Amino acid sequence: MANNTITSPKGFLAAGLSSGVKRSGKPDIGVIVCLGGAKAAAVFTTNKVFAAPVSICKKHVKSGKVFAAVVNSGNANACTGTKGFNDAIEMCSTTARLIGCDPHHVLIASTGIIGEPMPIAKVTRGIKKAFEKTSDSAKAGLDFARAMMTTDTRPKQAATTFKISGKDVTIAATAKGAGMIGPNMATTICVITTDVAISKPLLAKALKEAIGQSLNRLTVDGHQSTNDTAMILASGAAENRPITSQCPRYKKFAKELREICCDLAKQMALDAEGATRMFTVTVNGAATKTDAAKAARAVADYDLVKCAIHGADPNWGRIVCAVGSCGVKLNPEKLSCKIGDITVFRNGQPTKFDAKKASKIIAKKEHTITINLGTGKATDFCYGCDLSKDYVTINADYHT
Repeated sequence: MANNTITSPKGFLAAGLSSGVKRSGKPDIGVIVCLGGAKAAAVFTTNKVFAAPVSICKKHVKSGKVFAAVVNSGNANACTGTKGFNDAIEMCSTTARLIGCDPHHVLIASTGIIGEPMPIAKVTRGIKKAFEKTSDSAKAGLDFARAMMTTDTRPKQAATTFKISGKDVTIAATAKGAGMIGPNMATTICVITTDVAISKPLLAKALKEAIGQSLNRLTVDGHQSTNDTAMILASGAAENRPITSQCPRYKKFAKELREICCDLAKQMALDAEGATRMFTVTVNGAATKTDAAKAARAVADYDLVKCAIHGADPNWGRIVCAVGSCGVKLNPEKLSCKIGDITVFRNGQPTKFDAKKASKIIAKKEHTITINLGTGKATDFCYGCDLSKDYVTINADYHT
């Protein structure tokens, strides 16, 4: 079996299992270990209400080396006060004792129910059991991915191998996320491993840019979590000539990382809570990049557009309404809109188009809405998904 999990880059071991945090008995603790030490970088939620693990991870990621990362699901350890902070520290300390490193060299992330105390005894026992099971197998990597899941219906994974300095370099990633996605600095929980040899500042730069062009362009319901974290660990075990400047080798790595993250973003959109299809909103002809991004997100976030897409309804009026009300500069006499390759609105006026053909485009697993604001040359995009009855059901039944 081909390994497309986070254990495929050299230098990483992983495991995932159930510790009893989830009443369902499903996996809820994932551990990834790099015994040789990894350089690390991360980006986090910009929600001013953030969980204890985010606070801890922000400090620990500054360490020169990271030897492990622990992720739990079923409990967000958010809005849990001093106890929550101490529990987050204990997760790091338990892991550090198993490895023989300082707790500051361990990263953590949590996801799940907000406001409930972390059952820390179960979690620490789970970490110890997981550590004993770590391996570099594809099964171990898949177990880790499953341990991150909450309302996800399937794990999201991606991996690629390419050449740098004549050496095979691998990047692998997994992410969880199905709802409460509309972030500015990360999205849900995302863990990336790579065996590239690269400086810490350039690793951080590549991650921030990759997330900015992929996971940050995804909106499910327009809301940031208290726990959003995306982290990358680089073992250096590929033994390529270390990347220490923004040279062609850096650009190649950054491009591959961005493509991996885009792959994850699309997987997440298609597994969003109740989602049946995803779409890309591309905005052209904007006065500024900021306007283009704002307009694209306004359309992708607009509930009436999302409902129309669920019904495969080519309701361009809702799209135009979203753009017109989001505060960007536009020229009403040049405003245009396409669904797939069908122009449905041109230069401020509706066009005659085949509604059945447009509906078939929307009914596909993926399609693109293209809007021209008629005010400049800037462009940007956003990923979105449809809004179904199941989204309401899932979030009405999910205890928060």
